[in-house]
Amino acid sequence: MSNAVSDTVPSRIKPVLGHDNKWWWDQAAAGQLVIQRCTSCQQLRHPPRPMCNHCQSMDWDYIQASGKGIICSYTVLHHPKFPGYDYPLVIILVDLEEGTRFTSQLIDCDPDAVDFGMAVEMVMQKDADGFQLPVFKLASN
Repeated sequence: MSNAVSDTVPSRIKPVLGHDNKWWWDQAAAGQLVIQRCTSCQQLRHPPRPMCNHCQSMDWDYIQASGKGIICSYTVLHHPKFPGYDYPLVIILVDLEEGTRFTSQLIDCDPDAVDFGMAVEMVMQKDADGFQLPVFKLASN
């Protein structure tokens, strides 16, 4: 048994994968931002779940999202500081062009510069261990 301390940077906390969300993370791993859609009433929903909260249908597919949207809310996290994350974290709620909301991280932006109504676009962030996560940056217009 080794007592050596690893000098590698810890990675972010990974999501728990289950029947109802693994498909979504597989799409993210392929570089795609997708939104689940009820095939009965066409309602979009995120995060993925087994039943439509509008019509209670269990039938669904998904659409490819543009990744473009507007910040409708945000918060800046300073702690608790978990290993694998760079603080402060700017967490945003985005109104996507497709008509649903998506919670993610805003990167490459001074926390003091963030405001409601700013246009953002999705970029796929790839961690050193290969894990991919859709995050957002300010739109380049």
